[in-house]
Amino acid sequence: MILYKDILTRFGFELIENLCNKYGIKIEIIGNTEKTEEQELVKDLIRIVTVFSCKLQGRRANKAKKMIKELVNLND
Repeated sequence: MILYKDILTRFGFELIENLCNKYGIKIEIIGNTEKTEEQELVKDLIRIVTVFSCKLQGRRANKAKKMIKELVNLND
């Protein structure tokens, strides 16, 4: 049982569904609210922007840690 079909797979759901049907396995989707293509694209874009912003923030944090460590070492 899954909440949304895109949690099982981002694309190719029909392939997985056909494979499961072949072996008598039923996939039950309990949160079956259909979304428009535009809604899906917006959701995907938000995820992409979130990932890249987290990477940038991580780089900045690492730079700051490195600078602090160098300053501490200079003072010793």
